[in-house]
Amino acid sequence: MDILLIAILGIAAYLIGSICTGVWVGKAYYGIDIRQHGSGNSGATNTFRVLGKKPGAAVMLIDIFKGWTATSLAGFLIIFNAVPADQLVVYQLIFGALAVLGHIFPIYERFEGGKGVATLLGMMLAIQPLVALMCIIVFVIVLFTSRYVSLGSMVAALAFPILLLLPRFHPDNPILIVFGFAIFAVVVLTHRKNINRLLQGEESKANIHLGRRR
Repeated sequence: MDILLIAILGIAAYLIGSICTGVWVGKAYYGIDIRQHGSGNSGATNTFRVLGKKPGAAVMLIDIFKGWTATSLAGFLIIFNAVPADQLVVYQLIFGALAVLGHIFPIYERFEGGKGVATLLGMMLAIQPLVALMCIIVFVIVLFTSRYVSLGSMVAALAFPILLLLPRFHPDNPILIVFGFAIFAVVVLTHRKNINRLLQGEESKANIHLGRRR
């Protein structure tokens, strides 16, 4: 086992996750720090809220790509025979988690980041793409029925480990299911303020337009 290579890739995963897409887009093109507006974080949801749909979509896609890229770094461990092939998922989870950690606590921006949902999605797309796509569908359904992005994010995060419990998707390595529930707990933790606002009926609803009425 090549400890040095694992350490280098782990650091790289965290640094990739630390890329503050929303903050940098806001500062470079709009002259504002989005963390000082809206919900106060640097994630895609707040970018949508503060800067609009196009920059919000761009930030979301980049944040997803961050998670996918960092998680995929684990493949180099197999290429260089640093770890056994049956441990690939373990290191995918480790590197993906480091990317999510970087998104939440980015070293480039005083450790003040977002909630990590888009980066987490990228991580899941790299490990279990079909299940991750089904979670996206769950998110969209909850979003369009409730118009709460936070609720959709939490329900989709819970859907991931639950779907893995089904025989159709049950992974060979049960650590993925355990990790899925752990990630759901993290998502709930990072959304604790949203949960409080939901309970009090004060959570902001997404402005969803399905089309113009004639």
